[in-house]
Amino acid sequence: MASHAQTQVSNWVARFATIIPPGEVLDLACGSGRHARHLAALGHPVTALDRDAAALALAAGPGITTMQYDLEADGAAWPFDAGRFAGIVVTNYLHRSLLAQIAASLRPDGVLLYETFVIGNEAFGKPSNPAFLLARGELLRFAQAHGLAVLAFEDGFSAAPKPAMLQRLCAGGADFPARNAVLDGVSGRE
Repeated sequence: MASHAQTQVSNWVARFATIIPPGEVLDLACGSGRHARHLAALGHPVTALDRDAAALALAAGPGITTMQYDLEADGAAWPFDAGRFAGIVVTNYLHRSLLAQIAASLRPDGVLLYETFVIGNEAFGKPSNPAFLLARGELLRFAQAHGLAVLAFEDGFSAAPKPAMLQRLCAGGADFPARNAVLDGVSGRE
C-alpha cells in the first residue's frame, strides 16, 4: 500500500526519528525512500525494502542499502534476524502476518515507528479495503502483545498531508532506556 509519489517525510516519523538509538534502521515498504533518506541523514545505516524496483531506484543513496523483496509472495520468508534493527519504520503499509516478525527484528533498545490507515479511511479514499485498514487500537494491542513499551499512540482523523483516518505508534523495545527523559522535548500533535 506504499505510495511511491510521496516525498515529504511523515511528521510522525520526523517527530520520533531522533530517539532511535545508533544502529541500522529498516524502512519497510519504503517506496521512493522519503524516510530512508531522512534516517540516513540522521546518521543511521538504512536498509530500504520494497518489492518495486523502480521505487527502490529512487530510494537508493548514501547510507542506504536497497533490498527488492516481496514479503507478500507465496512462500516468502521474513529475511531478517531477531534483534537486528535499532529502528523500524513502517508507513502506509499493512500486512498483518508480518507484525510478529517486525517486533522480533527490533533490538531490545530499539524504536518502532508505525503509521498507517485505520477503519473509517474509506470515507476519504484509498485504501478502503478492510484488509488494509487497521481496527481501532490494533497497533496498541499489537505492541502490548509483543512486549513493546508504547511511547506515543494516536488513532483517528488527520488533516495532513491529506484528510485520512490514521493510526500511529511509537514503541520502544523491552530495554528502551529512560522513556520519559528521552521524550522530553519531543512534543506536539499532528
